[in-house]
Amino acid sequence: MKLKKVTLKSGQTRWECVADGPRNPATGKRNQITRRGKTQKEAKNKVLQEIRSLEETQVDKKYTRKMTFDEVATKWLEVYELTGKKKNTMRIRKQEVSVLNEQIAKMPIEKITHAVYQEVIRVISKDRARTTVQGINTTGNMIFKYAKRNNLIKDNPATDVVIPKERKTVEQIKESNIEEKYLEHDELEKFLAAVLDYGLRYDKERFYTLAFSGMRSGELCALQKSDLNFEDNIISITKTLYNEKNNMKEYELTPPKTDGSIRDIEMEQPIMDMLKKVVRENDEHKMQYRTLIEDFHDKDFVFSRGNGYPFVTKTILIRMNRILDKTSIKKHATPHIFRHTYISMAAEAKIDIATVMKKVGHEDIETTMRIYTHVTNKMKKDASEQISNLYGNILEKINF
Repeated sequence: MKLKKVTLKSGQTRWECVADGPRNPATGKRNQITRRGKTQKEAKNKVLQEIRSLEETQVDKKYTRKMTFDEVATKWLEVYELTGKKKNTMRIRKQEVSVLNEQIAKMPIEKITHAVYQEVIRVISKDRARTTVQGINTTGNMIFKYAKRNNLIKDNPATDVVIPKERKTVEQIKESNIEEKYLEHDELEKFLAAVLDYGLRYDKERFYTLAFSGMRSGELCALQKSDLNFEDNIISITKTLYNEKNNMKEYELTPPKTDGSIRDIEMEQPIMDMLKKVVRENDEHKMQYRTLIEDFHDKDFVFSRGNGYPFVTKTILIRMNRILDKTSIKKHATPHIFRHTYISMAAEAKIDIATVMKKVGHEDIETTMRIYTHVTNKMKKDASEQISNLYGNILEKINF
């Protein structure tokens, strides 16, 4: 520690104290603390106080005050990508970072308090769905955790943040009814009947497979000949198709959504017979056109274009909307509804919930249980009504 007298520009004199503090926890560089006071004691106490603060918090404000939120977020993204996340997940995280950057990009990371961050969440909640805001907050929380681990901040401002929850109207409650999340038995029958009447190439095979397997549309698009075991009637799910730009040649085959999504699905015989016919036709087409089409993509995709490239998932949505227009079904449905529909089918068939979860690849437990419970409770009610209808004459005698 060194003490000396210095003369300020104003002509006044002050005592200046210089001492080595803890090395910068973020960079490892030497960190000299300089403070001034009217007396030696005052200057020395200021230095000692700062050193104690650094030792307790491990946060060097001299360094962190220069670090803005967007800089920290960029560093976090670089580390996050090293965890092997799917490209689609990375794309979503980058979008969520962009939303946060719109509010606090150039704010020093140390200045973002809980109150500041809560206000950010409140603002971005105004025109976004609550689930979207929850995803953005999850990303923000991970960024602040990274900052705390690297001694850039003392506290995580995302801790205990409140995600605004709008009070639903009666109409909104009706719209969010669990029955909107899956196709009822008669609706599925109507949809598949329309597929048979109006479907284009592959529509029957795609939608019947989705309905009776519970697989995701990306998993369906990624299916290859080797994934189909016709001897044991099993479809192996080991990958999903990722195509951010919807360009048939720019696809990637990536691991499924979760580890639990890697699974073998036992399928009904009619579905496998139908897929076997598709594979046979594909083999015949390949033998005929592989030498004629210059860029024939010989990867044995089950659902492939004439040149062998796989269809993108957007194609399934477009085809589904076309079929829905031919029916009286009013639900806002996407291909994902077939995962929920399979859960309802399995509940009707009295398949245990653990088996259902395994077949769909660990679908969100909350949604799965809501649908499964709703259908089973409905079955119990129907059973009671059936008993009443069959034995109503006996029950009527209770009142006599």
